[in-house]
Amino acid sequence: MLRMGAMPLPEPAPGEIRVRLCAAALNPVDAKLATGGNSAWTYPHIPGVDGAGWVDAFGEGATRFAMGDRVLAHFPLSKPGTLAEFALIQERAVCQVPQTVSLLTAATLPCAAWTAWQALTRKLYLGSRQTTPTILIEAAAGGVGGFAVQMAKHLGATVIATCSDANRKYVSELGADHVIDYRSEDVSASILQLTGGRGVDAVLDSLGGPSGQRDLGLLAYAGSMACLINLPDVSKINVFRLAPSLHFITLGGAWLSGDRAALLDFAKMGDEVLALLTTGALQPLPMTVVAFDAKAVTHALHQQLDGRVRGKQVVEIAAE
Repeated sequence: MLRMGAMPLPEPAPGEIRVRLCAAALNPVDAKLATGGNSAWTYPHIPGVDGAGWVDAFGEGATRFAMGDRVLAHFPLSKPGTLAEFALIQERAVCQVPQTVSLLTAATLPCAAWTAWQALTRKLYLGSRQTTPTILIEAAAGGVGGFAVQMAKHLGATVIATCSDANRKYVSELGADHVIDYRSEDVSASILQLTGGRGVDAVLDSLGGPSGQRDLGLLAYAGSMACLINLPDVSKINVFRLAPSLHFITLGGAWLSGDRAALLDFAKMGDEVLALLTTGALQPLPMTVVAFDAKAVTHALHQQLDGRVRGKQVVEIAAE
């Protein structure tokens, strides 16, 4: 149960900064954790993994930023999060927000845009292929999917996207070359028709389950698949004939691993995605601003659980 309350002001440890938060985006992971919790939490716990705001205090050895710098980060899910006035984070994982980007817009990026960018550039290697790849992006009207469609087009791919018919126009306007209504169309038959029977070079699967299993079989030879929920069962295909490359995407895992290079790459991905935004290669997704109170946030999280969110929901914690 969410409720508003007072907590002690957190003090940064060595290598950490304290962020005075302006905005916190909501994501499916926030909704799932709000209902199921996490074994690392002590209660009362502050949820939220995406946040943007101003540097407010420094721990020993934290020297990358100056007081008042506008910053953005994906925060660890195991620690007190971003649905608060202040939050702590290791400065190595933080990036600076250009003055041309509002903090509300910046807050929409970490979980969704960095997941998409990591999948496309660190796992599927779009943009570094010699030929024009074809990619299937599932749930293209959502946060990850909406950013991924734009990014994949920027990286030179042909994009096939799935969504409901109600979102077809929206996904087309994001840049998808082909849009498939997963409710009324046969996704497999449509993709094989669009690719001349070859299949796709890459898949970004944010659905898992039967959809992910189906998509594995739609890969062309030596195709790559990035999965956000779970990996499909390769025992159900001829791996020798298909030679697929499968990847699991989890930003939260970088925090659990404590891997220094992975956290440094968070800051690098933030810089890269913000550069796409400032140059116009990436457009912000439609944003719904949510009031900073328990009732409004609870309602928004239920919408996340129901899968009824187009674009991004952002809680406005303080005026910019």
